Amino acid sequence: MAILGTINPVIMAGLDTGNADNWRLSAYLARGGYARLKKILAEKIPPEQIIAEIKASVLRGRGGAGFPTGLKWSFMPRSFPGDKYVVCNTDEGEPGTFKDRDILRFNPHAVIEGMAIGAYAIGANRGYNYIHGEIWEVYKQFEEALAEARAAGLIGQNIQGSSFGFELFAHHGYGAYICGEETALLESIEGKKGQPRFKPPFPASFGLYGKPTTINNTETFASIPFILNMGGEAFLNLGKPNNGGCKLFSVSGHVNRPGNYEIPLGTPFAKLLELCGGIRGGRKLKAVIPGGSSSPVLPADIIMDCTLDYDSISKAGSMLGSGAVIVMDETVCMVKALERLSFFYHEESCGQCTPCREGTGWLYQVLKRLENGAGRPDDLDLLLGVAGNIAGRTICALGDAAAMPVQSFVKHFRDEFLYHIEHKTCLVPKDVQWAGSGFHEGAA
Repeated sequence: MAILGTINPVIMAGLDTGNADNWRLSAYLARGGYARLKKILAEKIPPEQIIAEIKASVLRGRGGAGFPTGLKWSFMPRSFPGDKYVVCNTDEGEPGTFKDRDILRFNPHAVIEGMAIGAYAIGANRGYNYIHGEIWEVYKQFEEALAEARAAGLIGQNIQGSSFGFELFAHHGYGAYICGEETALLESIEGKKGQPRFKPPFPASFGLYGKPTTINNTETFASIPFILNMGGEAFLNLGKPNNGGCKLFSVSGHVNRPGNYEIPLGTPFAKLLELCGGIRGGRKLKAVIPGGSSSPVLPADIIMDCTLDYDSISKAGSMLGSGAVIVMDETVCMVKALERLSFFYHEESCGQCTPCREGTGWLYQVLKRLENGAGRPDDLDLLLGVAGNIAGRTICALGDAAAMPVQSFVKHFRDEFLYHIEHKTCLVPKDVQWAGSGFHEGAA
């Protein structure tokens, strides 16, 4: 995938993605990089002022939850003695999501500068970027970018001759989807099995190595220098109220130009579809998963009336999530697509919680039976019952992530599931089905 289209870009502004060296420090400095960090340190700008500007931008976390970044930063106890940590979550493992790896591939110094500014604002002195285990080349390149920044005195002790010090390290994960959950990520950095912690206590009070910790997504940190350069209000005005700025959307599936698109929040979905060149082969749009595979699916007639922002997508019955837009045309069998998704969550469950460990397997087995022509009249009630007994009953949100697709697919495409049960075959003829069912090309 590549950065294919932008409207009023922020993170990708001025980037020549065709230049093999655009990610290097020299190129970032030429674009004005690290100017904001240097200004903050030279003028000793109060941390409270930085946090206030981030609050004014209404930057919402770009990893999926959409929690206000400035508010999250304000939770950190600055007076706490000893080490405090800032952690970047680049554990990008959800099907359909591939924006963070492109940020590190094309603009890693924006993340480094954003993390350094974040550390200054919350009083942290150490940081980690936890990078998904299946993007090894990106991890190696980020290590090179770190070395450049360290050699230039932009991270380390007494940065730019100031009294502020910040050590930053890259941590290579092992490709476990569960480590995208922030506390499982912390466990993994500590050398333990990646399993979520009970909350409370929350990371801001008891995080990495038991110290106060703030965790944000890659795209969130990469946005920080640009917000402070343009001003929080200007960033907010790029988007819409309660949905500040631009966002990267990873578009995969049945479009002519899959890839990453940075557009203002509040852009109509129809406009994004136009940027992607429309539906491949001139076929009809059938459904869209708007926020990564864990978000509820929306049929074409609903998504075409939506704008791409947290509030509009929520009102429509789904989530903006990570911004991974999976487009499915009329050749997709929705039962087959859901079976594949359920297999993923069954395989990726860490096994800590019984409803998730057992329930995800049951969901997959029932859907496998349905897809293979052995469906039973009570299977839909069984699917919804199992999903209902998983959702809200687990330590982390993976249980909900497995349950919500099942609930939404059955809700919006019930006739297709009933057809499988009654006719022992797909409503969409086998000879016109696309082999991937929407979850291979362009997906993670």
